[in-house]
Amino acid sequence: MSVQEQLDVGFPLPPALSDEVDLYAYERALCEAGYGPVAGADEVGRGACAGPLVAGAVILPPDLRPTGLNDSKLMTPAARDEAYEQIVEAAAWAVAVIPAADVDRMGVQEANYEALRRAVAGLGIRPAFVLFDGFTVPNAGVPSHAVVKGDRLAACISAASVIAKVTRDRIMTGLDGTHPNYGFAAHKGYSTAFHQAALQRWGPCAEHRLTYANVAAARALVAETTSLPAPDRAEDTVGRIVGQNGSRSALPVQGELRGPDADADTYAREESADAGSAEQAQAVQETRGARA
Repeated sequence: MSVQEQLDVGFPLPPALSDEVDLYAYERALCEAGYGPVAGADEVGRGACAGPLVAGAVILPPDLRPTGLNDSKLMTPAARDEAYEQIVEAAAWAVAVIPAADVDRMGVQEANYEALRRAVAGLGIRPAFVLFDGFTVPNAGVPSHAVVKGDRLAACISAASVIAKVTRDRIMTGLDGTHPNYGFAAHKGYSTAFHQAALQRWGPCAEHRLTYANVAAARALVAETTSLPAPDRAEDTVGRIVGQNGSRSALPVQGELRGPDADADTYAREESADAGSAEQAQAVQETRGARA
């Protein structure tokens, strides 16, 4: 596989998608053309009707080849977890989280842009060039290029997709303990039949995106027969799970290029998040009882 030659756009263009793609060839070509270091950025959760939108940004060191790296959607959970640990141990990385309330306020497209911008801005190393998966991000602050199917064509985008997905999956698993009626640990906030049935029975919780049509319809249906309070959007449950402070914060969680023994803070964030989720469980149980 060879990367296309530089055209009038001024930088090498990405390869075509095929079974022979070398995930690292495009970054290599960009660096050789003077565009390094190269970051990849990707988001997850755009299509979910509950939970946050999460974006990741990664700069891979030249000697890092995460095991089984691919589009995160094509990897098993175990493979994603393994690649995630290798990436956060040795790469420069950042994650930005936009909670459901802010997705509603901003609109999903602008929330998508903002998450990607924040993730890139949160990198401990400033990239010279950013590859975004799928679409151009305005006001990125760094020269950039959109790569269609980029998470299958460029390793840095694949790594960003892994970081974003593992982070969001862990958030949704934590929220399952806080809001046990909805099955978040299984479907991660996407609109499965089980999730829709739960919405129609219980109405939306604080982690649902109220501007999404299926959520709004379920809320209206439940409101016809139940005195349904507005979800409390004041507390940033998601922010606590990723170790952030402040109401609805979406500051990036960061990692720098570092050695294998420097990752303790990442695990500390996750452990503190578990403790935070437990504090809300009683209030959720009281809400369940009121609706039963």
